[in-house]
Amino acid sequence: MNRERVDELLGTLMEELATIEHERWADWQRFVHSQGQVQQNGDLVIPSELVAKWTRQIQTSYSALSEAEKESDREQVRRYLPLLVDALSKE
Repeated sequence: MNRERVDELLGTLMEELATIEHERWADWQRFVHSQGQVQQNGDLVIPSELVAKWTRQIQTSYSALSEAEKESDREQVRRYLPLLVDALSKE
């Protein structure tokens, strides 16, 4: 498949990919909110150990992550694969 066709195909998938991304983001936000405590003023306070863990992960390249952390990222990529496989199978 040539580059032009790939670009065209991905363009047609944009909304479906954006839908999956929004669902992935919403799941993450639900998780983060479940880990924190909402204050009376509405602020969400997240435990410092989680902030430290996530800060370390943000500052770490994928190749330097632990195998468990890499697997967590792979789980998220798996959300996209069925859509891509389906689209490529139609070619």
